[in-house]
Amino acid sequence: MFRILGILAGFFILGILGSILGYLLGSIIDRFRTPDSRGINAYRSSRRQSVFLETVFILMGKLAKADCRVSETEIAHVEQFMHMLGMSSDHRLKAIALFKRGASPMFDIKPKLDEFMQVCGYSNNLRQMLLVYLINFGLSDGQLSSSEVRLLKEIAGRLGYSRTAFDRLLEMIQSQMHFSDGQPMSVNALEDAYTALGVNRNSSDVEIKRAYRKLISQYHPDKLMGQGLPEEMISVATEQAKEVQAAYDLIKENREQARATA
Repeated sequence: MFRILGILAGFFILGILGSILGYLLGSIIDRFRTPDSRGINAYRSSRRQSVFLETVFILMGKLAKADCRVSETEIAHVEQFMHMLGMSSDHRLKAIALFKRGASPMFDIKPKLDEFMQVCGYSNNLRQMLLVYLINFGLSDGQLSSSEVRLLKEIAGRLGYSRTAFDRLLEMIQSQMHFSDGQPMSVNALEDAYTALGVNRNSSDVEIKRAYRKLISQYHPDKLMGQGLPEEMISVATEQAKEVQAAYDLIKENREQARATA
């Protein structure tokens, strides 16, 4: 910043020579006034990753206990999640401790969510990814109980989501899951595909493509990592992107066939 000011001030006072002297003086000031931005950015990124991971495991514990019992399926899902992250034994112990802390009936999640919003809340994508992880976890045993839905709505509210926005996201994620690897094609696959993208049969091709591109952008690995999502957790975002892609491909194929036979 001071380099630019120095160049401008020097030019107006002494011309070309002044701009050169102003640049040199501004460079010296910038060097002493500006801290190592790479170091600061690295610290901030590390902080975001740490807070994101802590929040995920604590809220997983709270969600698992929402219906008063932690099911074997939920425990298996947490174990699978930790294995997928490639956690060391020390990190696994810490994650389990966070999960148990969240599962404690007396644990208040509000301060943790406040911390998450302070550190990660600037990013719409990080807030959405937190909900994506929790919804997927809640659905690991096949369905969400009413108490789990209430808790998820409470969490979403503290993340800045309206009830309508959360209901829409939940519906989209549930439909996206129908397009995960190994899932058989349902009789309502096309309807699920529209819902997975947040559109409907009456949406234009342009609207559908726009919705598709927005979702793919939200799940883009480089963008999420740049905003602070831990690298180990990218695989879930990648899976969501594959499901969105499969839903979009089905809609596109169906519309092309309809036009060909019209």
